[in-house]
Amino acid sequence: MKKYIAIIASMMLAAVSCNILDTTPGSQIGTPSFFKTENDLKLFSNAFYDQFDDKNEFYQEQSDHYVNFEMSAFLKGGDFRSVPASGGGWSWTMLRRINNLLYYIDQCPDEKLVKEYTALARFFRAYFYFEKVKRFSDVPWVEAALDSDSEELQNPRSDREFVVSKLIDDLDAAIEGLSETKNVYRVTKWTAIALKAQVCLFEGTYRKYHSANPATGKAWTPMFQTSEALLKMAEENAERIMTEGGYSLAKDYLMLFANENADVNEMILALRFEQSLSRKNNTSAFALMPTQGMPGLTKKFVDSFLMADGSRFTDKEGWETMEFLEEMTGRDPRLACCTRVPGYHRIGQTQVLAPDYGSSCTGYQIVKFVMDPSLPNVDRVTYSYNDLPLIRLAEIYLIYAEAKAELGTLSQADLDKSVNIIRDRVKMPHMDLAAANANPDPYLLSAEYGYSNPVLTSSPNVGVILEIRRERAVELAQEGKRIDDLMRWKEGLCLNQPFYGPYFHGEGSYDLTGDKKTNLILYISDKPAVSEGVDARKIGEKATGTVLSEGTYGYVDTQKGIRHQFNEDRDYIYPIPSDERQLNKNLAQNPGWNDGLSF
Repeated sequence: MKKYIAIIASMMLAAVSCNILDTTPGSQIGTPSFFKTENDLKLFSNAFYDQFDDKNEFYQEQSDHYVNFEMSAFLKGGDFRSVPASGGGWSWTMLRRINNLLYYIDQCPDEKLVKEYTALARFFRAYFYFEKVKRFSDVPWVEAALDSDSEELQNPRSDREFVVSKLIDDLDAAIEGLSETKNVYRVTKWTAIALKAQVCLFEGTYRKYHSANPATGKAWTPMFQTSEALLKMAEENAERIMTEGGYSLAKDYLMLFANENADVNEMILALRFEQSLSRKNNTSAFALMPTQGMPGLTKKFVDSFLMADGSRFTDKEGWETMEFLEEMTGRDPRLACCTRVPGYHRIGQTQVLAPDYGSSCTGYQIVKFVMDPSLPNVDRVTYSYNDLPLIRLAEIYLIYAEAKAELGTLSQADLDKSVNIIRDRVKMPHMDLAAANANPDPYLLSAEYGYSNPVLTSSPNVGVILEIRRERAVELAQEGKRIDDLMRWKEGLCLNQPFYGPYFHGEGSYDLTGDKKTNLILYISDKPAVSEGVDARKIGEKATGTVLSEGTYGYVDTQKGIRHQFNEDRDYIYPIPSDERQLNKNLAQNPGWNDGLSF
């Protein structure tokens, strides 16, 4: 009876909740025999999609590539991060709901529906556990419907390798049971295959670059999947979508993220926003309003974009101190889809706009996801209703190439049917396997700007792995992938590198649009008189001016004097909340996190 009371309560709660991916109205739920019709199962499972909605601000993720005026506690590290009493991502409510559906679904007499919704629930259980493993490493594996006094609630954390093997089993079941009919807003067989490719790439590279499980310090065992086996599965599942899925890249990279509706050819799964339903997101406001965090790209990221001819910007003489107009000239076209470059104008507009230093702390102002202001309501800035990508084909191409590069089996033909198709969209020259491995980019291997994990630097394939990482960073910019990538590559030290903006030689007038007119004046003492449209900013003043790295000249350095220190011995995984450990004393705390408890 306790199970029935709990399940009825959770269903009634779901019936009145709002889910961004589904607008099916709730209905009255009265008895434990609820799980009998398709409408019953759909109503109950709609809440599973809330897990995706939890990621609806992924474009705000701060990293070594994007930073806000106020750095996140994660970036600051050290004492800015502590063990929370509760929350912190340690929530199991959704798992209980998923397992409850699996427990009660046999009440449905329709075998086809049982198969479909069992597959859906197992997909979401896999997704749930993937997010938990990324955050905490070892977590309790639970696949039963529990009561409030179930003994399993006192279980210790399950080994990460066991949990990953179980969630892969769930994904295999989901792939077998879900519909092949593509639906950009609902989970299908293709969504499950894509998630399996993501999981296997993440975990395969994690085990390659981390010598041990960070939760226990124990070396990985061959008892479950090896790194190589996981990478092979990532390759195979990515290739399955590439060859069988019928997806294709959108023609326009910029509009892919600014259109009202998700591109059904490239998007495998997207978050739905709808003006008529007042379902909106904050993408345009985040980029344009000074009250939204003042986000900006870092110079490190901007410098990593190739030239339009495929050569490396950081091979050019004097690249370190090139000023804005020169450094932005002749680059990979995707740079202009990520930040305001000379000649920038809003979609559908002709007025050329300079970077707004009042809305971007680095001066590399973001433009990805910013909609056409002439669309209804978008001119209010605070209203955006473009669908947001969760999984798209370009990522699948990159998973395929990276998995094969890490395995050492990548060929030029593999690049040509994956990465180079992505480059063709923006008319960038093809990646050349032999050339990349013959001349690894010293910028991407430098202590100040690049990667330093010895497993990578000693690899005979280091050159092409670096180029695939560059391509991934550029193509998936601001899509919430960067922190996960740094964690799996064991490259957290990248977060300790400088968060600079453009270089300025000092006090004076600057043309940032290329029209030979002054857009920005930097001054040291008295503010000069300025005409309309010209921004005057005092050097050395953080709140309303511009801080430069060398005092009166140098890189924009809004974070000057603010320590950001990633702890290699602690910060690859999060702490278990102290209240949870008080409730279940079998939960061991993650290494390096002190919650004051002695057990």
